[in-house]
Amino acid sequence: MYLRHGTTHDVLACWLGVDRSTITRAIGEVRPLLAERGCTVAPGLRTLADVVEHLGSSGRRAILDATEIRVRRPAQGTAGRDRFTSGKSKQNAVKAMVLTDAEGRLLFCGEPRPGSCPDITQARTSGLVDLLGTGPWVEILADAGYQGLGGQTGGRIVTPPHRKFRKSPPPWYEEMHARDKHAHSSRRIRVEHGIAYLKNWRILARHHGRRENLPETIQAVAAVVSHQQSTTRPFARAV
Repeated sequence: MYLRHGTTHDVLACWLGVDRSTITRAIGEVRPLLAERGCTVAPGLRTLADVVEHLGSSGRRAILDATEIRVRRPAQGTAGRDRFTSGKSKQNAVKAMVLTDAEGRLLFCGEPRPGSCPDITQARTSGLVDLLGTGPWVEILADAGYQGLGGQTGGRIVTPPHRKFRKSPPPWYEEMHARDKHAHSSRRIRVEHGIAYLKNWRILARHHGRRENLPETIQAVAAVVSHQQSTTRPFARAV
């Protein structure tokens, strides 16, 4: 109830007929257990290295993206206060890397970084680039924010095509570029569905609590969503 609806501890205590401190203690005990569980990929597979190995052995495609979660602005005078300002939304946020399969099932949700952290930097610091450079062949679709990683991973990360003509492109090229870009977007749209399953949990729509609890909260929600997808949620077959 707390993660799904973002209900305050006071309201939960009133609903369940217990003291507020009981709710706070229960959430503090259960949340790290869910976060430690991780996403359900296959029995015994939880880490990013496990995910890459699983994709390589099964020959399945993955989709990479990042999602922003709005947070409260750090107090005046706090060191690194501006790091949480997102260059995209111009709001205070943290950013988490998300990896799904071709059908939108959640495979991995990384540690959140300040909103000013570029997507490509987050992919590098998470260890994904190193794992792809030395691991099995895996095709991962990504948006333009990850351009440049294809060369570093031997073509394993596929991004939208670059524009070859910056000025006065011929009409046939504009049409071809738009068609190729649309085709790439259509192949990776499922990752937006996977992110939507996370953001539908109100606690992640906008986080009003302490920022130090947000990493555990994100991982806890990802663990529950991933478990639900692997057991009950039907998915349409990817084209």
